Amino acid sequence: MQYIDSNVFIYSVTEPESDKGIAAKNTLIKVAKGETGGITSVLTWDEVVWIIKKAFNMELAILEGRRFLEFPNVKIVTVDANILYSAQKLMEAYKIAPRDSIHAATAITRNVTEFISDDSDLDIVKELKRIPLSRR
Repeated sequence: MQYIDSNVFIYSVTEPESDKGIAAKNTLIKVAKGETGGITSVLTWDEVVWIIKKAFNMELAILEGRRFLEFPNVKIVTVDANILYSAQKLMEAYKIAPRDSIHAATAITRNVTEFISDDSDLDIVKELKRIPLSRR
């Protein structure tokens, strides 16, 4: 099981021909085929839809939001008070951004240590092993 960060979904749409976009698509194909299980936070939906709306338009954002919600083999985890308390502790310990702390806390509270992301700010979180898209 691996945590799939929002930038994996975003790069697959916003930069489909770049190395990151291709790596993101390949990662998502493996998850869709069931070669690896994935989890992500409900926060990912917000980030994906928001970025795609800003970069392109609302119609594509709506389409990609629906595709995200229907994506196979990815469990979408609700952010509850337990995750927020864990996120707060991670922010205090590592001085990472609030959204990053929510993503990290979601993975950690679900006992997932492999974190697929191109966000190097997460390298400081000792409880996680970040797997960058460039190595996929």
